[in-house]
Amino acid sequence: MSMQKNELHPRNKHRSRYDFPELIKSLPELGPFVAVNPYGDESIDFSNPMAVRLLNKALLKHFYQIDHWDIPEGYLCPPIPGRADYLHYLADLMATGNDNAVPRGAKVKGLDIGVGANCIYPIIGHQEYGWSFVGSDVDAYAVKSAKNIATVNPSLAAAVFPRVQPHKNQIFKGVIKPGELFDFTMCNPPFHGSPEEAMEGSQRKTRNLGTQRGKTPVLNFGGMQAELWCEGGEVGFIRKMIQESAEIGKQCFWFSTLVSKSMHLPFIYAALDKVAPVEIRTVEMAQGQKISRFLAWSFLTKEEQVNWKTTRWSQKKAADK
Repeated sequence: MSMQKNELHPRNKHRSRYDFPELIKSLPELGPFVAVNPYGDESIDFSNPMAVRLLNKALLKHFYQIDHWDIPEGYLCPPIPGRADYLHYLADLMATGNDNAVPRGAKVKGLDIGVGANCIYPIIGHQEYGWSFVGSDVDAYAVKSAKNIATVNPSLAAAVFPRVQPHKNQIFKGVIKPGELFDFTMCNPPFHGSPEEAMEGSQRKTRNLGTQRGKTPVLNFGGMQAELWCEGGEVGFIRKMIQESAEIGKQCFWFSTLVSKSMHLPFIYAALDKVAPVEIRTVEMAQGQKISRFLAWSFLTKEEQVNWKTTRWSQKKAADK
């Protein structure tokens, strides 16, 4: 009997424990990496980067019909259940005040800031809700990888458009074009404020897994510089995002970002106070023992919100009107 991860979103496909026999059917190459752990359960060695990568590949194939997915060595290989949760809760946010209907289809357009080489958010968002995505990243090689994933999977080819952010110290500028509209933006910001802090965090994660071999930790989930750290850390990055969002406030319905630590929230709320959005939402998500959250804000007035939903999210066809 499969145990339910009740803390995940009700629509999350990963609420049950991993069914490794089924995943191996979808991706036979995962098989050699699955073994019975000390608790008597089938699992993989989460300290092995190859095993983690193949698990993701199997999950994407089995649950999201993505036949071709891989990432260059050393790039971030994200845990998929938590990434899916952010998207499902964002969908709920957009359903609020929309007769509780999640807006679906390619007309709904999201911006994933820091799409990475893995392209996970656009993949899940499109396969679950039919949304289209722009994905931005300062790393041109990561964008090339994300473009390749979108190109080789027919279901993604006309829906996912990665772009290089040419300015490393900018977030929306240089990515969002004049007059371009987005229904939401999303971001998993760099957690750390320096390379040393990022390495310390990786060592701590490795110690928790009890799997460090030798003095140098293996980054099982990977991560390049732009994915793990930035000047000013998470708070600095989000403050910059908030400042820039105010300049393009009417081009997006909901701006949003993950916030890794609750102690960062007061500093982020203070930054929001300065730009005075019309609406702010803090949405908590629980994944295992970890509580995470995302923050969303909008500069649209109530009247503008209604107009936006009517013109962009209406599911009615012209013949029905």
